Amino acid sequence: MGADDTVIRILATIRAIPRGEVAGYGEVARRAGLPGRARLVARLLSHNDDPSLPWHRVLRSDGRIALPEGSPGFLEQCQRLRAEGLRVENGRVIGAKARATFDEQVWGPPD
Repeated sequence: MGADDTVIRILATIRAIPRGEVAGYGEVARRAGLPGRARLVARLLSHNDDPSLPWHRVLRSDGRIALPEGSPGFLEQCQRLRAEGLRVENGRVIGAKARATFDEQVWGPPD
């Protein structure tokens, strides 16, 4: 798999996160077929210049926004998440989980 293919897979995975739902960096990597590459997802998003990419739906695994609190990006991410009906308190999305994968729906969550 080449670098371009990796980027395409990560971006497609981020675009597939439904409105009003979130996923962690690691979950995005796993869904893109790149388990253990959460930092790659974060690095790619830090260089994003596509305004249509729903980057705001990607969070830390504990539901927190990764950007520095009070920064313009942090404030924009909070606003975008709230506009989709999500509750954000102290930089953390409350009560929202990423949709289970088909395997998780059939077999249950991974151990």
